[in-house]
Amino acid sequence: MKPPYEITPKILQFVTQISEKIGEINASLLDKPSPKLRKQNRIKTIHNSLKIEGNTLTEEQVTAIIENKRVIGPEKDIKEVLNTIEVYNHFEKLKYYNEKDFLKAHKTIMKGLIKNPGKYRKQVVGIVKGTKVEHVAPPYQNVPYLMKDLFKYLKDENELSLIKSCVFHYEMEFIHPFLDGNGRMGRLWQTLILTNEYQVFEFIPLETLISKSQKEYYKALSESDNQGKSTIFIEYMLEIINNSLEYTLNFGNRKLTQIDRLYYFREQNIKEFTRKDYMNVFKNISSATASRDLNKGIEMNFLVKMGNKNKTKYRLK
Repeated sequence: MKPPYEITPKILQFVTQISEKIGEINASLLDKPSPKLRKQNRIKTIHNSLKIEGNTLTEEQVTAIIENKRVIGPEKDIKEVLNTIEVYNHFEKLKYYNEKDFLKAHKTIMKGLIKNPGKYRKQVVGIVKGTKVEHVAPPYQNVPYLMKDLFKYLKDENELSLIKSCVFHYEMEFIHPFLDGNGRMGRLWQTLILTNEYQVFEFIPLETLISKSQKEYYKALSESDNQGKSTIFIEYMLEIINNSLEYTLNFGNRKLTQIDRLYYFREQNIKEFTRKDYMNVFKNISSATASRDLNKGIEMNFLVKMGNKNKTKYRLK
């Protein structure tokens, strides 16, 4: 059964804007950032997703853990970071439509933090804010078939990935299938769904903007609960996605450095090529700039030069 929601003018506007921005990002070669920027974005994703859940470690401490440096802090918080790093290290192997992968990811992300990670809950749960019960999740007996329905919905090819990712995030939060770790799983899986169609989302830390608007995040979840459909949450998340892409464009529309170009070109995996082939990828650079880039690539041990003058070719090492 398709989860209930409405397509509002606001949703249509955001979908249009997001599609345009993704086109700009792809045209500007920002869909494959440099390894350094990738690492920075991954750190922001991990730090902010856990910060939403009350983790006290700073971005600098998360960076240190990723770099295998010793960090002083609460054992639980360090364990959360280590687990999340492990999940993201295997991110590309996860299939968004596979319920077994979903459970496997939860097992990794909550390993050593709760009993029976990777298993659906076997007791009643409710979400309490202050003295008020915000949400009573469906009975635990219903969880397995509710989640099966939700994964069946993910396989609906007629549904836009942008909408599908938001609906899954909301519905999973509503079902609350685990005793703990639901929030971070909802955000992880939304990113996975988006990345399946648009590679750029692997490198965009949506969690940064969610972390900065936590009240609005929980308000959108609560109002969607009250309405019995995910419309308001879809609007909220599409705005987050739109703003994240806007930030990426503003940050990325600086001139690509020589190193950025070389890293990007190497990832195209063109084994053998000429300077002209290189310039076809970077249409705004001169032949002199291309020659300097290629010489730098040889210096960095990325490339091997073959032949001379107009017969010169390059090969990726």
